[in-house]
Amino acid sequence: MTHRERHRSDRIGWLRAAVLGANDGIVSTASLVVGVAAAGTPRADVLVAGVAGLVAGALSMAAGEYVSVSSQADTEQADLARERAELATQPEAEEDELAAIYVHRGLAPDLARTVAQQLMATDALTAHARDELGLTDELAARPLQAAVASAATFAVGAGLPVVTVLLAPAPALVPGVAIVSLLCLVALGATAARAGGAPAAVGAARVAFWGALAMAVTAGVGRLFGATVG
Repeated sequence: MTHRERHRSDRIGWLRAAVLGANDGIVSTASLVVGVAAAGTPRADVLVAGVAGLVAGALSMAAGEYVSVSSQADTEQADLARERAELATQPEAEEDELAAIYVHRGLAPDLARTVAQQLMATDALTAHARDELGLTDELAARPLQAAVASAATFAVGAGLPVVTVLLAPAPALVPGVAIVSLLCLVALGATAARAGGAPAAVGAARVAFWGALAMAVTAGVGRLFGATVG
């Protein structure tokens, strides 16, 4: 019976985009809401600002992720095309290169040569993509997946402070949004860390710290701006 180990590296693509989207959704929208509310703005206007931030942020995240990951995918495809051409024109040199990689990793030269020959006879491009370029199907760039994951999780994250604006009493609007957002950030950081195999406390602490800092700064700016305008 074959033993199959479960690794977390195949989650990197969507997990990174999802965590980035949710974190940015909570932090940016909560900071926007807190800053606008701290300036003494009426609840209705604060809500409009929050919804506008949610929509604009989700679309921006989708576009940014798609463009950046597409650039990564283009680079990967260019490297594969070059490798494919070299395999067609210089197969012996490519075999030497692959054997040298295995020797560097600790195999005896004769064994490294045998492994290189067998892998190239089976699927030369896959062998070079994996061992020379570090490219695998599991870690390949997927622009659409990253865009959708980032936009969807941004919208979910941004929705939390927006809903809080609707439900919190007017005098407690700023602290209410801040507390709810920080609790959500702690949960997000802990969940993301556990999904990636890292300590939950560390993930929760770093996300909460930067979120609290962002909201504190924007609250200060909003209060100062509100006092100046008023």
